[in-house]
Amino acid sequence: MKNHTSVQLVNHIDSYFYQMLSECLNKNIVVQTTNNPVQGKLTQVMPDYIVVTVQRTPFYIRMEKIVWITKSSYREE
Repeated sequence: MKNHTSVQLVNHIDSYFYQMLSECLNKNIVVQTTNNPVQGKLTQVMPDYIVVTVQRTPFYIRMEKIVWITKSSYREE
């Protein structure tokens, strides 16, 4: 008899944080991740990740890696 195990992924979504991020869509932000800060335009918000575009390069950042976010005066040239 084979023993089958199932894997269930669980992702907690903070609706207030998601709403705040949605309000920052297409604005310049700084995102402090657990590794490094990323500064650019917030171009996409999904329940489990965001996309910050820096000089036409998209950076996909998982929500659980975000420490803090603030608005930025960054302007892409």
